[in-house]
Amino acid sequence: MKDDRAASYQRTSPSLHRVRGRLVAERTALINQLRALMLERGIMPQERRKLERYLPEILADERNGLGPRLRRLIEDVREEWRSIHQRIKGYNDELAERVHNEEAAKRLTRIPGTGVQTATALVAAVGNAQTFSCGRDLAAWSGLVPRQATTGGKPRLLRISKRGNGYLRVLLIHGRARLSPGLANKDTPLGRWVKALLARAHRNVVTAALTNKLARIAWTVLARDRRYVAVQTAAS
Repeated sequence: MKDDRAASYQRTSPSLHRVRGRLVAERTALINQLRALMLERGIMPQERRKLERYLPEILADERNGLGPRLRRLIEDVREEWRSIHQRIKGYNDELAERVHNEEAAKRLTRIPGTGVQTATALVAAVGNAQTFSCGRDLAAWSGLVPRQATTGGKPRLLRISKRGNGYLRVLLIHGRARLSPGLANKDTPLGRWVKALLARAHRNVVTAALTNKLARIAWTVLARDRRYVAVQTAAS
């Protein structure tokens, strides 16, 4: 029964992610439209959370140049935003429930920077990952391995290839982009590796390298049925 449920999750999760992704794109378009409407009157709201927080104040301020019709237009777009946001939240809750009931996805969430969306998308895309012979193959399939160019017989690493599953790659990279500064402060083998890399490379390079490394760890977790454990070094 448990195996049947896991198989069902793997079959339906890609569709769930696709629908959720479309709604996220629609929400982003609505937010950009709200910004454009207010920018016409010299009001320049910032990122999504600040816009969501201050929009009631903006609409209540009768001195900011927004006419009655424009206020109604903004309110209409705002209601559509709320509706889509609630639908996205429903899908997020469903994905969280799947992680709770799916052991492989649950194990993946123990890996730094791997949340519910990334874990469920990864399991949906690769299953137990045993179709890949090693972690590097999974990273290459996700487009996370640097391309190489050879000049004068010397290989030179270029940017990541960006081939393969684009949606999964975006989830992996975005999760790691926010992770590296905090991870570098942890006295673990992975934390020390990130700290040393940050000292000599650009942050974007570190993000790509960390994403590649954690994709390989994800392969080990899935293909070898293991759990990720962050080993804390005792202070001397």
